[in-house]
Amino acid sequence: WVYNILEKKAEADRIVHENPDPSNGFVLVPDLKWNQNQLDDLYLIALVHRRDIKSLRDLTAEHLPLLRNVLQEGKEAIVKRFGVPGSQLRIYLHYQPSYQHLHVHFTALGYDAPGSSVERAHLLADVIDNLAMDSMYYQKRALTFPLRADEPLFKKFQEAGKV
Repeated sequence: WVYNILEKKAEADRIVHENPDPSNGFVLVPDLKWNQNQLDDLYLIALVHRRDIKSLRDLTAEHLPLLRNVLQEGKEAIVKRFGVPGSQLRIYLHYQPSYQHLHVHFTALGYDAPGSSVERAHLLADVIDNLAMDSMYYQKRALTFPLRADEPLFKKFQEAGKV
């Protein structure tokens, strides 16, 4: 479904912003969890055009132009379309992500969105700063993340004696 959105085979009418650059571009769309009737639970997703970046672990300093574009243009598009300034947004990536294609969450700061807690969410501004300091930061750093007991990855950790 991600590729259908990027290729405009689905949800093309829902696109809030697009930067078509194949290396540093993305599409910004409302998340399906947000009905767009109120701003209290504003929730949008930026899907990058690049298909070679699966998650936070793949990011290096090479990706800084892309990440900076998502941060800046995403905030600009949201303030223009919805009147919500960047200072009132939480902008983050999940680790582990729910699907293996780099995407960035934009939510209203006051909205307690699923997965926005510190155990799973990594603020995009922090990710940018970390990569600017060390290009391989996310290949080196231990990253903790929550798992539900019914998730296959949790079962693998159990089988390996790691839980």
